[in-house]
Parts: sequence; C-alpha cells; structure tokens
Amino acid sequence: MKYCVGLIAALLTFAHTSAFAQIQPRPVGPNGQPLTEAQLRERINAWVVGVAAGKLEGAPIRLVEEMSRVLDDGNDMQILPIITRGPSYNVHALLYLRGIDLAVVNGDVLDYFGKQQSIPRIRTRINYITQLFNSELHIMVRPEINSLEDLKGKEVNFNTKGTSAAFTGTLIFDRLKIGAKKTYIPHPVAMRQMIKGERFAAVVFVTAKPVRPLVRLPWPEGFKLLPVEFSDAVSDTYLPATLTAKDYPKLISEGKTIDTLAVPTLLAAFNWSSNNPRQKIVARFVDYLFERFDRLRKPPFHPKWRDINLAAKIPGWNRLPAVEQKLAEFNRQRQAKIPATIRARAEKLVPDDPQAQQRLFEEFLQWYRRRQRARR
Repeated sequence: MKYCVGLIAALLTFAHTSAFAQIQPRPVGPNGQPLTEAQLRERINAWVVGVAAGKLEGAPIRLVEEMSRVLDDGNDMQILPIITRGPSYNVHALLYLRGIDLAVVNGDVLDYFGKQQSIPRIRTRINYITQLFNSELHIMVRPEINSLEDLKGKEVNFNTKGTSAAFTGTLIFDRLKIGAKKTYIPHPVAMRQMIKGERFAAVVFVTAKPVRPLVRLPWPEGFKLLPVEFSDAVSDTYLPATLTAKDYPKLISEGKTIDTLAVPTLLAAFNWSSNNPRQKIVARFVDYLFERFDRLRKPPFHPKWRDINLAAKIPGWNRLPAVEQKLAEFNRQRQAKIPATIRARAEKLVPDDPQAQQRLFEEFLQWYRRRQRARR
C-alpha cells in the first residue's frame, strides 16, 4: 500500500494521459509469458514519483498535473500528483510520509521548520529542483488603514490554517513586528465582514498575482492594497515585488505601483543518499524534466512554465545534487559547441587566410569569455 495516499488524486491525472487513457495489455516477461502478480506490482512501482502538490484549488496542483502528463512514460516514469493540506504540511509529507519524493513548498519553510520545530539537518535533507513561481504578499485593508503600523491591535485574517497566507503571511508579520490580532477563518467570510465594517481591518493573501477575489469583488471606495517595504528584516528569505494597475485595475491607478514582498514557490525533493534506491528514481525524474521541459513551455500548459529558469538559484537553499549534475552536463555540452561555432564564423570571414582565421578565432573567443564573466 506504499502509494495508496496518492491513488485517488493520481486517477484524475491518469484519465488525461495517453498511457492510461485505455486498458493496457498485460505485460510479458523475457520468456514471452505474462508477468506474475508480484512481477507486475514490481514493474508498475519501479519508477513512480509521488509529488505532494497542495490544495485542489491552488496553482501548484495544476502545474504538477501538467508535469505528470508531459513526463509520463508508462512504467518507465509515473508521477502521482497528491492533494495535500498545503505548502507548509508538504514539508512533513516530504520528510515522513511514505511514497513522497517531491513536494511543492514555499521558500521560507526551511527557516521555520529548522528553527521553530528543530528538525535536524533540514537544509541537507530537503533540496530544491527548481523555482516554479513567486507568490506575492497582498494586504487588502479598509479605508482608515494607511500603513502597517495602523494594523497594530487590529484583527487581520490570514485565511485558514495550512494555506500560504496563514503560513507565510504570519511569518512576515512576525518578522516585521506588526502587532496585529491574527485570525484564521475562510477568506470569503472575512471579506464580507470587512466590507460591512463588522470586523477585520485587513485580509492577507500570499499567492501569485492577480488574486481573483481582489479583481472581481466590488470593493467600496477607499479599500486598497497596502504597500510593504523590502528591508533587512526579510531580505534573507523574501524578494521585492510590485503590484500594478495591470494586475488590479480597480485598485491601483494607471502608472502607479505598490511595493510588496514575494516568496518563491518551488519544487523540492528529499535528498536520498546515493545508496538508496529512491535516489535513482528522483534522478530519473530530473532527467525527464530537463529533456521534456520545452514541451511544458508551450500551450496549452500554464503560462508560468515560460517564466521558469531551471538554472536559477534560490537564496538559503541547496540545489539537489542530481540537478547540479544535470546543469553541469548541459553547460559542458554548450561550452563544447561554442569554439566550433566561433571558428566557423572566423573561417567564413577570411576563407583563404588560415593565420587570420586563427587570430579572429582567438579574439572572438576572448570577447565571448569576457561577456560571460560580466554576466555572472
């Protein structure tokens, strides 16, 4: 029952993949005979990757589901998207839940779980594969609130426990020493009460912009998004971000921007030891991701795939060794092609003068290396 946790969620995914869209013939072994039940079970489970994705309504579950479709390769690579309680719970899922190799988490989880819950060696045990997208901090406030200081002693809602707002929003408020009264009820309830003036000075969202309720709800005059300054108190974990009129045309005037913070949302992996069989499974997943990544960047898949850079570094995190190896391999291949390309250009410019070709080749190569050093 190793993967029973994810079977229900996975069945939804399999219905959309060509490998599982029809009943498959029973596999046969080298001798041409059908596999036994034990052999079939072993083959089906040989290359299965369980991914703790988050809640059903979030963007991560869609990205993981799309990834499972593109990377699916029958029994040679199966990805099970698993609906969970949210990005903070996914840390425990990755560390302790059977059958979980990968998880979608926020970039601030290591600091919290390492310090607040004293989980040993968490930065070694959990590494990142790639950043998926940024989740921006949105603080929607009533007309009388004009600064973070105005929220001191006021009720501020962070959505329900387990959401990014409840986890990351709370951590940011604590870091900035905003003495608000934190509550954790469903946002639709809190927003109705805030609009009526019954309670709540603000509601906090931490998710990729634009946030649908902030765009669609008819907010009364004076309700606004509060700016949050990027400072030393948050610079080790969070990123500066801006909200614009394009994101929220009813809340931000044309040409104006609102500064805020963002937390990276990333795909993390358990860093299995090299002698653990599951390390090979995760390494194979990395191979498939790099080989098929260009497919994810094309329609009809989520536009956020086009913004993902597999080589991007995430502050405070260690990259999974299998990804480091893959990036180094790609870099070696790219570097090997460069001299040949430069030499071909030199030969084309001075086709009848080998000495001039060599001089041009060396000059072009030096220029290229200077440019690469300047970009670092």
